[in-house]
Amino acid sequence: MRGVPTSPLHYTNLMILRSISKPSISSLFIKPFSSSSSSSSSSSSNLFTLLSNPNWQKHPSLKKLTQSLTPSTLTYLFTNNPNLNPQTAISFFNYLSQIPTFKPSVHSYAALLDILIRNRFFGVAEKIRISMVKSCGSVEDVEFVLGLLRKMNCCDGEFKFKLTIRCYNMLLMCLSRFLMIDDMKCVYLEMLDDKIVPNIYTFNTMVNGYCKMGNLVEADLYVSKILQAGLSLDTHTYTSLILGHCRVKNVNSAFKVFEEMLKKGCRRNEVSYTNLIHGFCEVGRIDEALNLFSQMGDDYCYPTVRTYTVLIHALCGLGRKSEALDLFKRMVEKGCQPNVHTYTVLIDGMCRDNKLDDARGMLNEMMEKGLVGSVVTYNALINGYCKEGMVDSALEIFDMMELKNCSPNVRTYNELICGFCKAKKVHMAMALLDKMLERKLSPTLITYNLLIHGQCKEGYIDSAFRLISLMNEDGLVPDEWTYCMLIDALCKNGRVEEANALFDSMKEKGVKANEVIYTALIDGYCKAGKTDLSLNLFEEMLTEELVPNSCTYNVLVDGLCKERKMNEASSLLERMIMLGVKPTTITYTILIEHMLKEYAFDHAHRVLDHMIASGCKPDVCTYTSFLRAYCNQGKLKEAEQVMTKMNEEGILPDLTTYTVLVDGYGHSGLLHRAFDFLKYMFDAGCEPSQYTYAVLVKHLSSQKQMKRISDQLGLDNPIVTSINIIDVWKIMEFDTALELFEKMIEFGCQPNVNTYGALIAGLCREGRFEEASRLVDHMEERDLSPNEDTYNLLVNCCCNLGKFGEAVKILETMVNRGFLPLLEPYKLLVCGLYEEGSDEKAKEVFCSVLQCGYNHDEVAWKLLIDGLLKKGHVDRCSELVDIMEAKGCQFNPQIYSMLIEGLLCRTNGT
Repeated sequence: MRGVPTSPLHYTNLMILRSISKPSISSLFIKPFSSSSSSSSSSSSNLFTLLSNPNWQKHPSLKKLTQSLTPSTLTYLFTNNPNLNPQTAISFFNYLSQIPTFKPSVHSYAALLDILIRNRFFGVAEKIRISMVKSCGSVEDVEFVLGLLRKMNCCDGEFKFKLTIRCYNMLLMCLSRFLMIDDMKCVYLEMLDDKIVPNIYTFNTMVNGYCKMGNLVEADLYVSKILQAGLSLDTHTYTSLILGHCRVKNVNSAFKVFEEMLKKGCRRNEVSYTNLIHGFCEVGRIDEALNLFSQMGDDYCYPTVRTYTVLIHALCGLGRKSEALDLFKRMVEKGCQPNVHTYTVLIDGMCRDNKLDDARGMLNEMMEKGLVGSVVTYNALINGYCKEGMVDSALEIFDMMELKNCSPNVRTYNELICGFCKAKKVHMAMALLDKMLERKLSPTLITYNLLIHGQCKEGYIDSAFRLISLMNEDGLVPDEWTYCMLIDALCKNGRVEEANALFDSMKEKGVKANEVIYTALIDGYCKAGKTDLSLNLFEEMLTEELVPNSCTYNVLVDGLCKERKMNEASSLLERMIMLGVKPTTITYTILIEHMLKEYAFDHAHRVLDHMIASGCKPDVCTYTSFLRAYCNQGKLKEAEQVMTKMNEEGILPDLTTYTVLVDGYGHSGLLHRAFDFLKYMFDAGCEPSQYTYAVLVKHLSSQKQMKRISDQLGLDNPIVTSINIIDVWKIMEFDTALELFEKMIEFGCQPNVNTYGALIAGLCREGRFEEASRLVDHMEERDLSPNEDTYNLLVNCCCNLGKFGEAVKILETMVNRGFLPLLEPYKLLVCGLYEEGSDEKAKEVFCSVLQCGYNHDEVAWKLLIDGLLKKGHVDRCSELVDIMEAKGCQFNPQIYSMLIEGLLCRTNGT
């Protein structure tokens, strides 16, 4: 794994044993022990002493010695004590096998076989050999066992132990189970070379193996061999053939085989039915599958848990969730107990429907029945929570996985990383990258693309590019989506020329641009007011035989409208229709919005009528455009008519709609109506934004200003200069905030964490830390605690004002309350402390960062490279690198290159 030094493997007593005696057959295959073998040696020695006692089974130390015994220790015991009494060895092995938590490894079996064969205990050895084959849990296990059995079969010395027909058949079944079909064929040929005559079990295993792969040509060859051997096709043969036809989606042929069974007088069993039912489900013929399911009783067959699960999965996939749940209930009523897979299918279906409470309830029910979820079960819930932005709940499931000894896989981490990035917590997503590497899981292209998207979303474009270096280090190559995210981020940050340069370099590297990349770049040039270059890119798209979609046209139409090139926008719209791309609701809304900015209501209504006539339904954005225009002109009656129309059409207002109306009524001096709409917002579960609160504060401040002037001048309605929304947080008085809270309570809107957070954020951005602190005190008096975002903003504000002591206190409070601060506040704090000469305090803060679980590469990027090096603190940067190394922090090699390059540049003054 990159960046992590590995300890070399070394041989212990096993190597000494090999040098002085003839190697055992198992020693040729068992992996050498690592440095942890000293503990194995000690345990092995104690066990050997115990087993030397004739009454070892009654010895008081037996239980203690076997409590923490691992398969590797058992292997070590047998391998290093080849002269152990075979009766004792098999008795001890059988004793351990009775312990529910102990599962011998294939290496343990091999070491025991070594003792048994050496002592000519062939009868017991055959049983152990069969058990070893059955115990294989991975491809690696099978490969080991296959090599060992071949050595036994070919060896001419004391370890010779020829394979029997039963052993060959078990080995073939094992190879079939792991889809090692080439090896299966080789073993079959070796069996023939051994002059062992295949039986029906042999042939059926071969047929089944090839049918699993959908290779019916090879399967039919072995069917022919069955007939040539004078044997008859049985239920297993036919059932495998049904499976084979279903694997290639040829369910009609599978059904013919199913019918042929009846004609031949061959009994159809539960597996025959289930294979065919699964085949029908896979091709979407669920009703035929259900019909077949209903006929099982005619053949005296009873649905198995797999039969039910296959149908439940198919019903969930087709959106027929209620039928799936009904079938689940019937299953339980019939006495067929659901397994982990059944529950997983239902949990996944509920998560896809955003019924997360039901999914969690299903997980609890499963665990109450003593079933342990698989990684797929937990991943379904983690994914469901992350998609809804509930990353804390997703982490609870993640912790539950670990408690249940269920190891997360790459997909688990990818889903969590996606969730954190979506919640704008890329620093926590990056920390998960470290956790992946600690578990020896390799990040995929998807992992890096998610992290790059997260960095871009939060404006850390330089960090996004640095992830490319890490990606390359892991042998991964950026794809078109990687470039798409970077180009889009550069364009959104006004760095359109850099985006274009990246676009050109991408093409030079042989990565073909897709329509999404072109659209992002076209949008970038449009926002930069360069619609001519956007149109050139549009023509280039057509030359590259890429079909622009409605999004491409929409950004062009919007760009042209912003530059008041309405004729060009109309021409583009006509061309769009000619090329077979239908204008969408968004297309028409863009045109309407620009017309309404000029208050051209008649033109806008004509476009609206045309939009409806063409089959496009207006959405909340369309109607909000009209509401904004009417409210800006004080036409509240017309605005209310639009709201009535929205209500009639079942279109729910969104955040922007409510905020427009709050502003409109406030602007007209009807603050009570503004708060009415705030109440409607709360009741609809629509959380007001900072802008919504800024609007309310603006109107409350205006009202207060008007009253003050009225009292001073004795005028009833004095003319007051309106307050600009961008100045709200500069002028807001603390009393105005309290008035806002009082008004909210009066109208049934209880101020919450987000209310306080919005006001504190506004004050912090204007450097008004004292007022922000008073609001924090006020909220805590009401048993409300600041959230993570509020704390980060408070720290940033302190650092910008040089209040580094306050910043340290706030960060400590954050960490104590279980928050992981953004790295940006730490960067400002460490740099600020160094600049005011508090070097030791800066180091102390930096060391606390290293204890919080951040990704070390990201710490280097954001604190050292983007922080200290950019400010010219070369020596201090070098000092902190030394601290990181001394604390065992592992960097990607690319990070060292970046640091060295930065240090050299700053040292040379470039």
